Parts: sequence; structure tokens; C-alpha cells
Amino acid sequence: MLIYLITPLILFFLGICGIFAIPQNIIIILISLELILLSINLNFVIFSAYLDDISGQVYVLFILTVAAAESAIGLAMVVIYYRLRGIISLDYINSLKG
Repeated sequence: MLIYLITPLILFFLGICGIFAIPQNIIIILISLELILLSINLNFVIFSAYLDDISGQVYVLFILTVAAAESAIGLAMVVIYYRLRGIISLDYINSLKG
């Protein structure tokens, strides 16, 4: 069981490192958030299989649906911002604050 939990742990820490290591690139941040969500999903599936319970796999379906919607909306906002400004660096996006 422990060997199966190492993979989600590595994915989670890669996602955290992606958010904090390269904070200027919005695409890397979105990909890192997806890695974090996928590592959580993998934990749900592992524990669901270990405990012989289907509810963890049902949660995974809901989380994947929300993650897909988040990715679609986030990428659409990035594309629209890029068309308007011509750059997608977070330094320039932070200047939009009122």
C-alpha cells in the first residue's frame, strides 16, 4: 500500500514546486494546479480500491469534472487576456488590481 502512495506524493510536490518555483508563468501555474488535483484523485482511487468502497471513485469523477471546467475557463481567460494585452506574465496581470 505504501508504494502506491509515493506516486501521488511526488505528483503533489511537483505541483507545489511548479507553483512556487515559476510564479510568473500562468500556464505553468494552471498545469501545477492540475497536477495537485490529479494527485488527490489518485489518492482517492487508491484508498477506494484498498477499502473496497466505490465512493472514492465517485468523488474522483466529480473532481475531474470540476478540474476540466476550471481548466477550460482558466485557459479561455488567458487567451482573451493575451489577445487584449499581448503578454500573459503575472507581473502585468497583477497591475490590473484596482
